[in-house]
This record gives sequence, C-alpha cells and structure tokens, in this order.
Amino acid sequence: MSDVFLNGSLTIAGLGPGDTAMMTPEVSAAIAQASDVVGYNSYVARIPPREGLRLHASDNRVELDRARHALQLASDGGHVVVVSSGDPGVFAMASAVFEALESAPEYLDVEIRVLPGITAMLAAAARAGAPLGHDFCAINLSDNLKPWELVERRLQLAIEGDFAVALYNPRSASRPQQFARALEILRAGCGPDRLITFARAVTTPDERIVTVPLSEAKADMADMRTVVIVGNSATRRVGRYVYTPRSAP
Repeated sequence: MSDVFLNGSLTIAGLGPGDTAMMTPEVSAAIAQASDVVGYNSYVARIPPREGLRLHASDNRVELDRARHALQLASDGGHVVVVSSGDPGVFAMASAVFEALESAPEYLDVEIRVLPGITAMLAAAARAGAPLGHDFCAINLSDNLKPWELVERRLQLAIEGDFAVALYNPRSASRPQQFARALEILRAGCGPDRLITFARAVTTPDERIVTVPLSEAKADMADMRTVVIVGNSATRRVGRYVYTPRSAP
C-alpha cells in the first residue's frame, strides 16, 4: 500500500441551511485545508474558489457516483471534502458515501470523518420558536428512493404517535400531487386546527416563515426549498411564536 494512499482523507461536511454564519468553524477549517470539494452543483457553488482547490460539481441524482469519485480522489492522496447542505447525515451525502464504501472495500483504509451541520429542520424550528420542543421525527416526502406507500405509512404512524413532524422535500415540479395527498392524511389524522409551519429558504435573503392551521394549508405553499413542520396536539402559539410544551399529558 502506498504512502500516498495512507495520506489521503475524506471529510463529509454539512454547510448549514444557507447563511455562512450558520456553518461551523470545524467545517470551515476542513474546507480551508481541502484539495478537492465534491458535491451537488448548488452546494459546491457556495465554496469560494482559491488556488490549489479543485471543485467537482455534479447533478442532484448521482449521489453514489459522487461518493465513489470522492473515495477515489481520497485514495489517490487528496484531502477531499464532500459537501451537503444542512447536516450531511440527514437525508444527505454521509449515508451515500458509506453505501459506496460498502460496495468498494478497497477504500476501507481511507480516513473518513463526518462533520455535523445545522439542519434546515432545526434552523426552521428556531425561526418559528420551538415547535420541536417535545418528541419529533423527520420524514422525507420524496419517493425517489422509497415507494410512496411507505411515505404515507410513516406519516400515518407519526400522527398516531402524536409526534411533531418535520417534512423534507415536500413538493417538486415532478411530483406536485404528493404533498397535497400528505396534507389530506394530516387533516384526517390531526384535524383542521393543528398548526403547520412552512419555512422556505431559511437564513437566506429569500426566507419566508408562515404558520397556519391545517385547514388553511395549501400544497402550493411548499416547494423543494421549504421545510414543513407539523406540530403535535399540544403545539400552540404564544404571541408571534409557535412552541410545543416540554411535557405531555
């Protein structure tokens, strides 16, 4: 095994929800020391270019190819940072890298670090107040990697368990009808008065936070830049804020 191979490294880093102030110092330091940054086009675009840094941007649906490329670069001696928005372990690239590693054991000696970031879910909750103040779960509404029937089942179980729920990837141009169906399930299980928060482009200049009862929620209030937070049965307003009490009846 070569010394070059031994000296390579792979860091999987979360850039936070958008504002550079929300990126952790640990992630900033890793990017400053990187020889290569790998990621989805819009995330790589957030990395300032500098001499000696190679940027490898790719499309959104090639996660495994991107992960394999990063492992190869690291095995060749590069100090590679794979970037995701939010936290890399939440519906992002950390899982993809380890999936690629599982099918390519020749890279098992590559040093891998996962650096956490502030998720869109937590940034959105902070903007709204504290809607995730008690037990909660997160569900990705995209059916790209799982059947829609499973999405519906998990949503129904979250309602039955009276969890607050953060919904990622609620609505896209290719599947506009699915979020409408999710709202139907929520209304049937939670009733019309349950609070739902639409948090779009949190921490960016395009940020928009809107909280309404489920009876007023419409599918076109969400897009792929929106995180949706549905309160539990105790979630309520206090002034302009939304919060979920720490105790349960």
